Amino acid sequence: MNILVINCGSSSIKYQLFCMETDQSLASGIVEKIGALDSYICHKKADKTYKSKQIIDDYFSAIEKISELLSDETWGAVNSKDDIHAIGHRVVHGGEEFKSSVVIDKHVLDRIKFYSSLAPLHNPPAYNGIRATKKIFPNIKQVAVFDTAFHQTMPEQAFMYGLPYKLYTKYCIRRYGFHGTSHRYVSCAAAKILKKPLSKLKLITCHLGNGCSITAVRRGQSVDTSMGFTPLEGLLMGTRCGDIDPALIGYIMEKEKLSVEEVGHMMNRKSGLLGISGSSNDMRDLSQQAEKGDKQAKLAIDMFIYRVKKYIGSYIAAMNGADAIVLTGGIGENMPLIKQKLSKELSNLMGKTMKMLIIHTEEEHLIAMDTFELIKR
Repeated sequence: MNILVINCGSSSIKYQLFCMETDQSLASGIVEKIGALDSYICHKKADKTYKSKQIIDDYFSAIEKISELLSDETWGAVNSKDDIHAIGHRVVHGGEEFKSSVVIDKHVLDRIKFYSSLAPLHNPPAYNGIRATKKIFPNIKQVAVFDTAFHQTMPEQAFMYGLPYKLYTKYCIRRYGFHGTSHRYVSCAAAKILKKPLSKLKLITCHLGNGCSITAVRRGQSVDTSMGFTPLEGLLMGTRCGDIDPALIGYIMEKEKLSVEEVGHMMNRKSGLLGISGSSNDMRDLSQQAEKGDKQAKLAIDMFIYRVKKYIGSYIAAMNGADAIVLTGGIGENMPLIKQKLSKELSNLMGKTMKMLIIHTEEEHLIAMDTFELIKR
């Protein structure tokens, strides 16, 4: 069975085609700047890469182009689009309703649209992408895999905010958590590496990239996570501020004469590593700058590591210990400096038995597996 995985962003679509019998990735790619004059597609098959700049007006046009490339005589991995047997979609927000992946029907599609109010930057692209694929591939089943689903096992004391309870019942205001597909994948991978059942492990999984989150995983279930109602809460990130005193929002608005939208943009797009360093949100650039004596770059790195260390320490306390700490994501996987600094900072907490692992996350592969299992049923 060949399964296509689609991940729709606000102006891009990432995709990957898997053969489930051989557990292989047959082709992958990305369509960037959908709706802009300088949109383009980058498609990879084996060690060959196809790149093309062309106007791609909308999600339908983008997925149509993806379908053509996947069945192209030169660049394709299948003979025709009929050789694609199912599609799995990454959907960021499923509210409290979706606790696992589901086959998409009209009800599911309507609810994905409904939860757009909780994820206005993420759910509308997924909704539009699903509608487009249903037109282009009308006869195959499609599956939604929700980022929030993995965190639906959090207990009430972990996901509730200290606000009036009626705000939860009226507006679903609570901590949801994100990156759930990544945290679930590396948890399963860690169990294999440690050669222990996931049901007997306590893990702290750290997805560290431009967006960052940490999850406490006990017996294979998320019991706490650093992101909250939105992906803004928690760690210092590439351009997001993470945890701040909420009273600062009104204070900054008054002092800087900013609107709600402007201060939101600042906290999401102009803060974090970029805001502190004043130069970059890329940890590789900051490491080079810090080595040359840039004090703000060094401060940004020190703050990043300090926040990660604090969350790890709090989750060790919450679970009364941990068997392993897992690093993943662009920073977690590719910056040995971060592992070295964290290992040193956490040496007293880790002792001799707790491991620190670096595991490459493969969210697309997990989406394909979920899709395969649901279609088989």
